Amino acid sequence: MRTIEDLLADYKFDELATAGYHLALRVGFAFPEFQCNTLPKEWIKVYTANGLMTSDPVIRWIYENTGYTRWSDIPDEDGRNVLPTAASFGLRYGAAISVMCDNTPGLRSYGSFARSDRELTDQELTDLIAAVENLHRALAPARALTAAEIDVLAMLASGLQLKQIAHRLAISESAVKLRLTNARSKLGARTNTQAVGQAKGFGWI
Repeated sequence: MRTIEDLLADYKFDELATAGYHLALRVGFAFPEFQCNTLPKEWIKVYTANGLMTSDPVIRWIYENTGYTRWSDIPDEDGRNVLPTAASFGLRYGAAISVMCDNTPGLRSYGSFARSDRELTDQELTDLIAAVENLHRALAPARALTAAEIDVLAMLASGLQLKQIAHRLAISESAVKLRLTNARSKLGARTNTQAVGQAKGFGWI
């Protein structure tokens, strides 16, 4: 099974957020289950030393909204000049992504992605929110699928037919179908192909 670090490398956020990014996945009451911060170290030092998080309009937007926005579109309520100060460290343009999924109430994943040269395009923002949603789901506990259901999806992904899967697992074809039905139901997938695609996207197979 692929790790969250493997999936993170797939999305190549550093190529899109050339000035750095901060990604926090599955944030509950206080702490994320996973985070990655590639923003300039000097900016992180200033941000932390001055307690800017509580005044940061980007963080405020993230916790009050879901979806995406450019920093430049966030209402101008920046009494401590967080964004102008960030710009002095090369963080001139950026976007905020905030995701919550129905099956994980209370858990939010978010990212703040920065560039020094230009605004992020609509397509880039669409790609970013899809990536953060996938990472949010990928980090979900293994409650989503059982090992047996994942095994069946992996074999299906490798090109095996249901009869071949049943033979390999020494179970009936009906049992294989039941595992696939359960997997589709848990993933909200309409077809086996869609379930396989989601399992691949989450790094389970």
